[in-house]
Amino acid sequence: MNRAKKLSRRNFLKASGALGMGLALSRGLPGLAAPMRQDTNLTMWWWGEQELPGLQEFVDESIANYSEATIDAMLQDTSVVISQFQTASAANEAPDIQYLWNGIYHMESVWFGYLEPVNGLVDDAVLEASTPTALSVYQGNTYRVGWYPLPMVWYYNKELYDQAGLDADNPPQTWDDLLDACDKLMTAGIAPIGGGIQDGFWGEWYLGHALVQNLDNIGQALDLFIGELDFREPQYYEHWSRLRELVDQGFINSEMASLELYPGIDLVVTGQLAMGESIGSRVPADNAAMNGNLGVMTMPVYGTGALAGKPIFDSQGLGISSQSENKEAAARFLEYLHTPERLSRFWELTGWLPSDTNFDTSVIEDETVKSMWDRWALTENIAYISNLTPGQFYSDAMVPAAQEIIAGTMNGEEAGELAARVVQEWRDFNPDLVENYKTWAEDLR
Repeated sequence: MNRAKKLSRRNFLKASGALGMGLALSRGLPGLAAPMRQDTNLTMWWWGEQELPGLQEFVDESIANYSEATIDAMLQDTSVVISQFQTASAANEAPDIQYLWNGIYHMESVWFGYLEPVNGLVDDAVLEASTPTALSVYQGNTYRVGWYPLPMVWYYNKELYDQAGLDADNPPQTWDDLLDACDKLMTAGIAPIGGGIQDGFWGEWYLGHALVQNLDNIGQALDLFIGELDFREPQYYEHWSRLRELVDQGFINSEMASLELYPGIDLVVTGQLAMGESIGSRVPADNAAMNGNLGVMTMPVYGTGALAGKPIFDSQGLGISSQSENKEAAARFLEYLHTPERLSRFWELTGWLPSDTNFDTSVIEDETVKSMWDRWALTENIAYISNLTPGQFYSDAMVPAAQEIIAGTMNGEEAGELAARVVQEWRDFNPDLVENYKTWAEDLR
């Protein structure tokens, strides 16, 4: 669960030359495995043990128990998940099944023609239940089957809420509620809100939670990149202004600028911070460490967009190469991973939920985990818009803007100016990607 501690997927994109810089082919691509034992042979390149310990055992066991094909699986290093697949595809040596991060992280491979739509291959009911999210859709086709979910959440420490005289069963719903809670926490001598932003990821998560509050649909996030909407308009930099408000009120933890993302989350778990951003896959272990005192909530609402206040749901997924000579067989294996027995074993081996709305949640004893799944996965939710951002915007606007605001050296309006300038530069140098983004936006409205 430490994916973001020292690693940036955006750096992988830069290293591979993706997001408008061209596809740099590398030498020394690992060779494919030895000949298979059965008539139907599949190769699968996957990732996730780095984020979800126990997944290796699940993959190994699934392959061993599967009788319809022989599958050679390779766990990919984090730094080459994108580039290795694109390099292999360019050389016509792609695996049959490929692990895929969501949004732009796999959509460029769609635009290159490297991925096959899974709708029409994978059973419709299985595909829908797997919740691949809207960010896996391009021109009406879906390119990933969901594997395991990543609800984007806010933590709060119920014990610290009790100490400050707050109602731990009713966390803040509105921005005014949040400011009132922060004031009471400070009065009680408790650091109210924050985390760690030194590595930049907190700023990515914050934009995903906050910008969406002034949007009426996910496609409007892409409109900000293609120039249909403007970051210099107050409603589109308000999220940064609200962050600066927390800084100016003294509500942000004093060490935030010097901490990385996960140590910052740990402050909530250890009782040194009352509230902060986190991710659902941490909830089982963190709530156990807190003796059941972990609360999970959506970001309090300040915005007026139709998406404000809705839970944010992301997922990791698997796709099928357009070069596979065994697409139907690959689809059958992906369906096998969503059989009731496999879903149950996923939970048993990883301690986390599989991405499937048919999963039998009666096995979950932790009510916090179960209620999170019910709210984030089984009710109306929205996609994680930070997965849409071009790499240049990520590195040159989103991350530095949040870091400078936390440092007190930038305000919301200045952050909007920075964002507008960066996306204009991106548009000027990437007209082909702009056209793809325009098409993609239509799927997300």
